[in-house]
Amino acid sequence: MITALVLLAVQGALGAFDTLYYHEWRARLPGGVPGTAPELVLHGARDLLYAVLFASLPFVRWEGLAAWALAALLLAEIAITLRDFVVEDTVRRPLGGVYPGERVMHAVMGIIYGGALAHLVPEIWRWARGPTGFSRWDAPLSLRVILPLMAAGVLLSGLRDLGAAYGPRWLRFPWGRA
Repeated sequence: MITALVLLAVQGALGAFDTLYYHEWRARLPGGVPGTAPELVLHGARDLLYAVLFASLPFVRWEGLAAWALAALLLAEIAITLRDFVVEDTVRRPLGGVYPGERVMHAVMGIIYGGALAHLVPEIWRWARGPTGFSRWDAPLSLRVILPLMAAGVLLSGLRDLGAAYGPRWLRFPWGRA
C-alpha cells in the first residue's frame, strides 16, 4: 500500500507541474479561450476524484462495498483520462495542438498511475472481502502530510477549472478577459 501511495504522490507532483506549466501558463486553458470548456470540465471532474483519493487513502481502508466504490472511482478516473486524451486533441487544435512535452508528461503519468494501480488493486481486492465500512490505518507521516496537501491543491484546481468553464469571469484570472 505504501508503494501505491508513493506513486500517487509522484503522480500528484507531476500533475501539479502539468497543470501549472502546460494548462495554466502555456495554454492558458482557464482564460476563456473559445472551445476549451469540454477539456476544463474533464479536468475538473478528474481533480475532484483525485482529491478524494489523496485525502482518504493515507488514513483509511475502504472495506466491503466501500472497496467497490473506490474501484468505481478509479475506473471513472481512467474513463475521464481516456476521454480527455481525445477531447484535448480537438480543443487544442486552434492553440496549435497539445505541446510535445505535455504529451510526454501525460504518457509518463499514465505509466506511474498504472504502477500505482498495480499495487493498489490487490489491496482493494482484500478490502472488498471484509465488512462494509472504513477502518483507520496510518500511512507514514510524510504521506499523511503530503497527500492531504495535494488533495487541497487538486480540489482547488478542479474547482477553478469547473468555474472557468461555467462560472464568472473572475475565475479565469489572470488569463481571462474582463
